[in-house]
Order: sequence, then structure tokens, then C-alpha cells
Amino acid sequence: MRILKILNNNAFISQDENNEEIVVMGRGIGFQKKVNDEVPISKEMKIFSNKDNGLNEKLKNVISNIPENYIEITEKIVNILKEKYNKELHNIIYVSLTEHIHSAVERFKNGIEIKNPLLNEIKRLYKDEYDVSLEALEIIRKELGIAFTKDEAGYITNHIINAQLDGSMNNTAEITRIAQKILNIIEYNMLITINEETMSYYRIVTHLKFLALRMINGTVNDEDDDLFEMLKVKYPKCYKCVSIIDEFSKTNYDYELTNAEQMYLIIYIQRLCKESTK
Repeated sequence: MRILKILNNNAFISQDENNEEIVVMGRGIGFQKKVNDEVPISKEMKIFSNKDNGLNEKLKNVISNIPENYIEITEKIVNILKEKYNKELHNIIYVSLTEHIHSAVERFKNGIEIKNPLLNEIKRLYKDEYDVSLEALEIIRKELGIAFTKDEAGYITNHIINAQLDGSMNNTAEITRIAQKILNIIEYNMLITINEETMSYYRIVTHLKFLALRMINGTVNDEDDDLFEMLKVKYPKCYKCVSIIDEFSKTNYDYELTNAEQMYLIIYIQRLCKESTK
């Protein structure tokens, strides 16, 4: 590919096969290069397109206004998520997380630290992502000499969750509240204490993230629900609990759970009960 403009040592502007502008990122790919140089494509390169909601324009702004080492920090965090936890992420994380870390560092230098009111819920609902965020704090400490509190790990977790949901979620805090409220409904009505170390817990939390997103956006998950009638008879207590969750959803978000959504919740709650203490 041909370099049209060099942004820094690790990024340049080029064109794709349709002559659409792209931003290309990779360690050292712009070093000692000049405009019109041809650079072979490699698997280490990350390519960003404006087809993705103007992502490359946002990225160019970040590259132009934020020091390179902040983007490198974000890349290290992304690599941990992909390699250690096999997490798929929307490329918006290179913009949102880089901007956030830069802003957080500037606040810290000015003596401003912000408490995270949802830290306990975030730690409970997003264990893998929160663990990565703690590693991110250590990367930031080593690279920038800034020692953030765990509140900041909670905010970094929010950006990770956002990127996992295709960058479409602008209200991570609300999704966290919804998921936590539903878990509280389950514990109270099923008379259990949820074991957070089980695979059933991990599965229902993952399901609740996307259910909460549908509740907020009003999108319907319309799948085959043939099993629903059988399950609500087989597990009446679980079905009653799901009915309460449905009422919560209708009252607070004007969203009625489909039979398919209720079916999945019955299955998840039944499994959760088997692995929790009463």
C-alpha cells in the first residue's frame, strides 16, 4: 500500500482497493518513511476505515492530539484481552480508551480523582474485564508513573465492555444497574446466594448484558420459542421468577420479554440454582 500521509512513527494514511481513505497502525511502520513510499501489508498492521462510523477520522484526531505512548498502552491492554481472554473487541476501543486514559492522567496530575459508584457491581458482573483493567493500571504505572486507584479500573472496564458490544453501547452504567437488579430479583425470589465462581454465573451474566442492551434500545430477540411452554411447566418457580423480571422490564423500560427470552432465563436460572447455596 502507498503512504499518502505520515501521522507518526506508528501510523500513516493510505487507500484501500476502492480508493477509500484508511488509517494504518503498527509498531514502527511510519519510522523513516516518506509520502508515496510503498509499504507491504502485514498481519501486524491494524487498518481502520471510515465505513465504520467515521472511525478513522476519530482515530486521526487521537493520533494528532494525544502522545503516541497512550495509544501503545491501549494496544497492550487490547492484546491482553485478545490473547489471554480471547475477547473480541470493536476497533472503537483504540479511540475511546486512549482518550479516556489521557483524560484520566490529566485529571490525576491536577489532583482530581473520581470515585466509581458502581465499582462493586462492575467487579461482580465483569470479572475478566475487571482483572484486565487491574493489569492496565499496572501498565499505566510502569509507562507513565501514575498510580491510579481501583476506581479507575472500573472506568476502564466500562470502555472494554463498550468495545465488546460493537461500540454501540453508550450507557454501560445503566446496563450494569439492570443486570445487577435482575440478579437481585433472582436471589430474592429463588431464595439462593449465587455462587459467582461457577460457569452458570458467567453464562447468565453474559446473557444479562445483552438483554439489558435490548431493554434500553427496544430491540427484540425473536427466536424459536417452542421449548418455552414445556419449560415453564417443568420449572414453575423459575418461570415465576422470570415473570417478575418481565414485570420489572415492562415497568421500567417499557420492554416486554419475548417467550424466547423468558425461555433462556428459565434455563439459566435453573442451572444457577443447582450451583448456588440456599
